[in-house]
Amino acid sequence: MKLPRQEGHPKGALKNVDQKEEETIIVDTFGGSVHIEWDPDATVTPLGQLPFFIQFLKLGNLWKPWVEECPLELKSGNAPSKEDVLGTLFLSILAGHKRYSHVTGIRSDAVTPELLGMKKVVSEDSLRRNIQKIEEREGIEWLQEHLHKCYGPLLGIPWILDVDTTIKVLYGNQEGAVVGYNPKKPGRPSHTYHTFSIANLRLILDVDVQAGNQTAASYTAPELWSVLERIPKEQWPVFLRGDSNFGTDGVMRTAEEKGVPYLFKLRLTKNVKKLAEKLMRSGTWSVGGQGWEGQESSLKLQGWSKSRRVIVLRKPLLKKSEKNFLGDSEKQLTFEFGGVIDKEKICYEYAVLVTTLKDEVLTIAQHYRDRADSENIFDELKNQWGWGGYTTQDLKRCRLMARSVGLIYNWWNLFVRLADPDKHLEAVTSRPLLLHAIGKRISHAGQTRIKISSMHGKNKDVKQILSRINGFFKSLKKYAEHLTSEECWCIILSKALEKYLKGHILRPPGYTLKIA
Repeated sequence: MKLPRQEGHPKGALKNVDQKEEETIIVDTFGGSVHIEWDPDATVTPLGQLPFFIQFLKLGNLWKPWVEECPLELKSGNAPSKEDVLGTLFLSILAGHKRYSHVTGIRSDAVTPELLGMKKVVSEDSLRRNIQKIEEREGIEWLQEHLHKCYGPLLGIPWILDVDTTIKVLYGNQEGAVVGYNPKKPGRPSHTYHTFSIANLRLILDVDVQAGNQTAASYTAPELWSVLERIPKEQWPVFLRGDSNFGTDGVMRTAEEKGVPYLFKLRLTKNVKKLAEKLMRSGTWSVGGQGWEGQESSLKLQGWSKSRRVIVLRKPLLKKSEKNFLGDSEKQLTFEFGGVIDKEKICYEYAVLVTTLKDEVLTIAQHYRDRADSENIFDELKNQWGWGGYTTQDLKRCRLMARSVGLIYNWWNLFVRLADPDKHLEAVTSRPLLLHAIGKRISHAGQTRIKISSMHGKNKDVKQILSRINGFFKSLKKYAEHLTSEECWCIILSKALEKYLKGHILRPPGYTLKIA
């Protein structure tokens, strides 16, 4: 018996469109019809200018030791290499990601992984799991060592240590997600980032992540003294600087015992207000700069072990709108003057500083005003880098990621300084300028080329900038084989920070002049 022939599809039924994928899709736009095709095998990258940064990491001997010394142990035969894991982490942070899930956006990059010695970009789950495998204490010491390697040569010149804290808002049930001080989102659980940085350079020395309610100076102090202990005493900062959170007897007493000068702000408590009111009625006010006046005095608050030098600063507020804005705020101290100008009472904005510095009022006031730049570091790291994300259930990975972001942030900032040594460029400006561009790899006759197509409005200037940086690297390579890796890094740092160093050439610790 002969069976009837079977039709592939019954008459009238639609064919399965997935069986044969259309090669071209026609899209109707305001510029006319456009034929669109996908090319998943094209060797292109959205980070076309990354090779210049990779060259910076190679000549500075930053990348390879960071990977080799990572305490990540991978025993399975199917496990990715450390280069793949850390390379994926590096590319994700550098690209401005804030979530592990964002890693998917760079997995099809067919160019940059090879330039970093990687075989592939691992998945978000693989990255998350492998960071979990790093033992916390060993991982923190590994990152602290490479953070120090990055800024170490700079500590031989006078510098200021800024200490401050910031909040990372959380939305789940993570370890350490506790309601603490959060003026913008009260009642929201958070983590606290205790941060230490070099003033004026926006370089991160270290960062510690703690529970959201651990914002007090007593939680910051152990890591602060640990940072100093890892630095030779002859390279300690000129002074410590912090806000009113650190103007406590415990922090100041320890700093005095260790011989570290400090400059902190005081909270406007009852006794501090009494001192300001006393000075208001008597004494001579000195120029404090930018409209401020200052007067020196001494003060011993309840709970302090001794009397300390304080600087009381005031600034007149004459506009009615400014007075209305002040209101009855407890943080704002306002005094009425006997004289009358334009039939309005004169109000003053007050600030009280405590310090062991011997400088005059004007210098100390300017020192504290310069501390405002530390707030810009938080704004950049939280909004343009990964400090606002990479959240996991455990606190360990949050601590490792915070330091990893800080390290790569340092690397990128120093590279950008080679492009523009006159100022700091935030990532929102420097990434589109020096990183983002379409790069197409072409391999022929054993030679690899990358053709870059930058869509930046200053693409001609970018080409000149990166060519100039490459010229510096070429000249350095001529002497690199006669120099140690530390000496090469000092030369790069000296070039990147030539404006800050004012022509001073950095030397490795313990460096002695070699005479032929």
